[in-house]
Amino acid sequence: MEETTPAHALKQEATGPAESAVSPAELQILDFPSRIFRNLRKLRVWLPPGYHSPQNQQRQYPVFYLNDGQNLFDPVTSFTGVDWRAGQTAEVLIREGKVPPLVLVGIDNAQTGRIKEYLPYCSFRPAVLRPLGKRYPDFLTGEVMPFIEQRYRISRGSENTGLGGSSLSGLIALFTVIERPGVVGRLLAESPSLFFSHRRLLKRSRRFRQWPERVYLGIGTRESGRAEKDRQFVEDVRDLERSLRRAGLGDDRLRVRIDEGAAHNEGEWAKRFPEALTFLCGNDNRSRAGIFGE
Repeated sequence: MEETTPAHALKQEATGPAESAVSPAELQILDFPSRIFRNLRKLRVWLPPGYHSPQNQQRQYPVFYLNDGQNLFDPVTSFTGVDWRAGQTAEVLIREGKVPPLVLVGIDNAQTGRIKEYLPYCSFRPAVLRPLGKRYPDFLTGEVMPFIEQRYRISRGSENTGLGGSSLSGLIALFTVIERPGVVGRLLAESPSLFFSHRRLLKRSRRFRQWPERVYLGIGTRESGRAEKDRQFVEDVRDLERSLRRAGLGDDRLRVRIDEGAAHNEGEWAKRFPEALTFLCGNDNRSRAGIFGE
């Protein structure tokens, strides 16, 4: 039997009688054993305001899966002591009507096994000769997604499903949408580590055509603090952008944010998250797949 530990309920400010009847946003933390990776991690499930309200008991919600779950909701668990403020950001955007109510699922990384799980190909710098990343699409689609769909009121289909990550977890998100085309309709890749494994995934991206309906790429110009490397990191993202453009993604489906002076850390990704979530899932962003969550 799966053990579920509810976390703190996020604070909300009631502004009138109508809002007082809406259940507050909630973060639940669940233990999740994986047969594929043979380990145990936590899933951090953020439920939007109103999820538990009586009037919404039959409502289903779109879902956005995010890697490196430790870094999303709480500075105490974040690697750098700064989190993405993912729940607070989503709650503000929902209350402002910019995105529909949605569920966020933070998938914790494997800590000491993080690099292995997020690398699909062998690497020599750093030395990872037995990477496990090729298992990640099966882990997500065969274990995590069914687990969440069985326990929460989740809408099915790519038009209701997002996936994202940063750095190496952005790389594995990119790998996953290529390996499982048609499963994810929204992709967020913040500062993706495209240089790993001699840019093998970047090269593969040039031939791929079945991209998600919407893609957001973010990168800073001072990711490493070394000018030559930083220029290459930006050029890698530009290279990926060109591949996406050739595959037919126009400005309605693709946004690329290059932040002047931004570094490689959770604080910078948190700053871009409101724009990313609004572009990927926003109520005003109509596409061939319709509105996210409709």
